[in-house]
Amino acid sequence: MTFGPASELGVGLFEDTSPFEYVPGRSEEEVESIIRAVYRQVLGNAYIMESERATVPESQFRLGQLSVREFVREIGKSNAYISRFFETCPRYRFIELNFKHFLGRAPNSYDEMKAHSAILDEGGWEAEIDSYLDSDEYQEAYGENFVPFYRGYKSRPGQTMVEFTHMFALARGASSSDFKGSLAGKTPVLNKNVIQGTPISIIPPSGGAAGDGWSFQEPALGSRTRQGSGSGENGKIYRIEVTGYGSRAVNRVSKFRRSNKVYLVPYDKLSQEYQRIHKQGGKIASITPVN
Repeated sequence: MTFGPASELGVGLFEDTSPFEYVPGRSEEEVESIIRAVYRQVLGNAYIMESERATVPESQFRLGQLSVREFVREIGKSNAYISRFFETCPRYRFIELNFKHFLGRAPNSYDEMKAHSAILDEGGWEAEIDSYLDSDEYQEAYGENFVPFYRGYKSRPGQTMVEFTHMFALARGASSSDFKGSLAGKTPVLNKNVIQGTPISIIPPSGGAAGDGWSFQEPALGSRTRQGSGSGENGKIYRIEVTGYGSRAVNRVSKFRRSNKVYLVPYDKLSQEYQRIHKQGGKIASITPVN
């Protein structure tokens, strides 16, 4: 189930683009499309010059000597990747981008970040890249012949609320670049939020001009619902805007761009409420702290 109306949350292109899969006998044009998709995914949509292309691995892939997974590994270990994301970035920025580029999701906890930091210390950046590509999770999600794609913005069994919201902080629309176009630049995006295990506000991208972006109107007081009492152990109440109720056949926000319902939820009930909303067919449009 997709998290929120895809087109409004900046992930519409991800939803509308089918995963790229290599099948023997594909045309040269189709193989070239797969190669471009690998560069786009692994390099975080960064522009790559012809002189930076991995010509030898590309040739091996075209000849069937490399699977998609092994071609992804070659691009991940290329100078184009290492110079952009390892040599010039703090280690936790490098690690959070590795999760995004190779597993299509955000790290789900600080323990996971620390585990990869230890791999980096013990085996260097090559071992760190290998740890994603050789994982059971990678095989289950992509296998040998699918190009990795973003999947962390979709609700799925076993996914935590923290990982769920953190993915939207890492993926701010299909046109953003992890190298130059990101607002975070070289600074870790998740930072203290992954250390503390707290969700991040999810606000759809907005250009501020009519037609370029959007935001929700303030809902009527009658549509607000407070779940639980108090503000939870960490002192925060979160405002969840939900759309989709009563209009399951239409996968978009109404023309008034207004949510169907707003819930005020203590932090310790976020995960429970997240599951309940999706089970009832609602689509979460934004999550923001109230206090």
